[in-house]
Amino acid sequence: MAKKSVPAPAIDIGIGEKDRAKIAAGLSRLLADTYTLYLKTHNFHWNVTGPMFNTLHLMFEQQYNELALAVDAVAERIRALGHVAPGSYQAYAKLSAIEEADEVPSAVEMIAELVKGNETVAKTARSVFPAAEKAADESTADLLTQRMQVHEKTAWMLRSMLEG
Repeated sequence: MAKKSVPAPAIDIGIGEKDRAKIAAGLSRLLADTYTLYLKTHNFHWNVTGPMFNTLHLMFEQQYNELALAVDAVAERIRALGHVAPGSYQAYAKLSAIEEADEVPSAVEMIAELVKGNETVAKTARSVFPAAEKAADESTADLLTQRMQVHEKTAWMLRSMLEG
């Protein structure tokens, strides 16, 4: 006996489809930036050299582990809004505002690039806020707040290593 296919019920979470689509598009950019920063940070973890090796190797590992969890949270929010989360390098290349590192920069240049990358992710998260606030999407707003806090703090800590 063949099982009957039951259509999935429409999403009814108090946020209209147009608002959900706009928020999901912004979160897709955030996901692309976060994943690109994850790759860059992991690359730098593997390839850092010099007198700050141990400090940076461990710091970058902590950062890329946090980013790995973040991409999952952002992607799951996109799915909860009823949209497909981008998941390919090709999609991320189109959506991300973060430039990849073609070469292996010096340790100091790595730090400077990661400052810029973290600031970019914070700005991307901030850019999604108006759509989330307009739709009273507190779940997305909370996620954005958390991401901004992490990236602003990480940028500050990295920037502090460049002073003096």
